Amino acid sequence: MRTVILDLDGTLADTSADLIAAANSCFLRLGHGAILDPAGDALTAFHGGRAMLRLGFSRLGEWSEADVDVEYPHLLAAYEAEIDRNTRLYPGAVEAVGMLKAEGFAVGICTNKPEGLAELLLTRLGVRDLFGSLVGADTLPVRKPDPAPYFAAVERAGGIVARSMLVGDTDTDRKTAKAAGVPVALVTFGPEGEGVARMSPEALLKHFDELPALAARLLGDD
Repeated sequence: MRTVILDLDGTLADTSADLIAAANSCFLRLGHGAILDPAGDALTAFHGGRAMLRLGFSRLGEWSEADVDVEYPHLLAAYEAEIDRNTRLYPGAVEAVGMLKAEGFAVGICTNKPEGLAELLLTRLGVRDLFGSLVGADTLPVRKPDPAPYFAAVERAGGIVARSMLVGDTDTDRKTAKAAGVPVALVTFGPEGEGVARMSPEALLKHFDELPALAARLLGDD
């Protein structure tokens, strides 16, 4: 079965504001201000909690990975508490997934967000049932760009890796697709915009309306 696997943060949904708020809660807890900017630091947000903490600490001066390790659990707790306050699915995402399924594609998610948080967010957004699989950062012993989580997402959705593709937004997704030997479409509606073209993906996705036709082109007819 042809299969489309989507990344979550920055691809299916704009989660940046809630992620940045969770990171800033750590710096506020430490007596600093809101170090990170929801707009200017959105790209870092899509690289994960630790990346946001590193960026914030780097702006404060001397720091170590131990500081990141201490604050990371606080970030996760803050994020879970307000996980869907500002997060929104990108326009056309639900319709595109529905059309893919109607055309016989399997659809799943492979994310570097912890699985429990991903489950919670998708449930709160009312779309968990649209996806045949969900593999998170801690579902397996490894995470993207290792291809194993991608393989698991395809197989759990009922698909075949040889007839699958990944939709993502960062270099991590590009590297994952290369390691898995599958095509990748990178979205241009995230913080990098058209800049993702520098990664030479097999396709650029400018709007979710284009996804069904793009998937058919890259994966062929059933």
